[in-house]
Parts: sequence; structure tokens; C-alpha cells
Amino acid sequence: MRHILTAFLLVTLAACSSLPEEDKQKNASAEQLYTAAKAKLDDKAYDGAIKQYEKLQSRYPYGSYSQTALLEMAYAYIKQGEPDPAIVACDRFIKEFPNNPRVDYAWYLKGLANFTAEDSALKSLSGTDISQHETIMPQDSFNAFKELLARYPTSQYAPDARLRMQFLANALAKHELLIADFYLRRGANLAAVSRAQDILTLYPETPASRDALLIMVKAYDAQGMTTLRDDAQRVLDANGGATSATVLASGKKSWWQFWK
Repeated sequence: MRHILTAFLLVTLAACSSLPEEDKQKNASAEQLYTAAKAKLDDKAYDGAIKQYEKLQSRYPYGSYSQTALLEMAYAYIKQGEPDPAIVACDRFIKEFPNNPRVDYAWYLKGLANFTAEDSALKSLSGTDISQHETIMPQDSFNAFKELLARYPTSQYAPDARLRMQFLANALAKHELLIADFYLRRGANLAAVSRAQDILTLYPETPASRDALLIMVKAYDAQGMTTLRDDAQRVLDANGGATSATVLASGKKSWWQFWK
């Protein structure tokens, strides 16, 4: 009898082990689904991890496992080079769980998703030519990191966010500078001044701020606006030809306020 029972158990176990993965997980708990998803994430099987996280959220939409799944799913999407669903997941987490202790991480991931959204933009950020590319994603990334720092200045992700913001600020300022120079060379002096002012207002602590002042000097001079030209020149000269970031940031004033 014992041999019969043993054989029966072996057959049963073999049958269970041959069941499709979907059937095995049909009655899995939230913890079991999360564990399976996390294992795939750790193995860098990002597509499989995303499917597991989605299954977890579908069956158990509430609770700590579901919340954690949103963040880890966003991370998996980022690693797969899919920024849009990553941002959707981050936005959902921020909206639905504003008091979660990891909401700072959601803001960080949102910035990271846009930061890595386009390989060509990344290459340009690291050395050549973001100024030639669309700036929506870099600007969104900058804004997400800025929001993180404003809301959670002591977050563990704040130092990295600051570095990335400076990186993005330099690139975005360069983009504006090229447009300002384009207008200046074509005689659209007011448009050139407007773009240069945007650099001084939005990205004062970047190398482009000095060149923005030079463009303003030239544009005002071309229009015979000598007073404004001289004001811009004085700000530039105050730094001995160096970047104007220190003067521009002084007292939180813009350059035209500084000289009033």
C-alpha cells in the first residue's frame, strides 16, 4: 500500500511540475507574485518582470506589494528603453500614494526616464549636440529632478539629481544660445534678445550665460539701444570676461534688475 501511495505522489508531483506557469500562479499570493517578479528583475529579464508586476497589480491592486511593483515596473521599463510607460507608472504612484515614503524615488525615476529617453540625446548630452535635437524630454527630465529637490531636498537621490540637472541645464542653455545666435545673424534682434534673456533667467549658472550677454550686447547695439547695450556690457565686464553666473545669481536678480 505504501508503495502505491508513493507512486501516486510521484505521479502527482510530476503532473504539477508540468503544468503551465500560468496555472501554477493562478492562486499565488501577492507575496509570491512579487517574489517571482523581483527575481526576474534581478536577473535583468525586464520584459518578464513587467508582465509579473502587471499580473500582481491586476489581482492585488491594493497593498504594499502593489505599490512597490509600480516603482520596480517603472525601473524595468527604463532599463528596456521605454520611457513613456515608465513615466505613466511614476505619475500614477505620485498621484495615488503621495504619502508613501518612496515617493521621492518616483520623482527620481520620472526624471531618469526622460533623461535616458533618447539615445541620440544622451550622446549629445555627453559631448556634442543636444542643441540640434528636440528638447521636450530633456526639459521634462530637468523639471522632474527640480521637483524632487524642491519637495525632498534631503532625499538620497538629491545629489545625483543635482548633477543631472546641471548636465541638462548646460545642454538646454546651449540649445537656446544657438537659437539666439540664429536670430542675431538674421537681423531678428528682438527675438535674439528674448532667447538670450531666457538663458539668463532659466539657466544663469551655465557657461552659455556669458555668450547670452554677448548676443544681447550685439543685438542692442544693432538697434541703437545704447543704454541697454551698455548695461549688458557692464554685467559682462564685471566678471572680467568670465562666466556671468556669479553676478547674475547675486541677490536672486536678473541682469536688468541688477543694474536698476
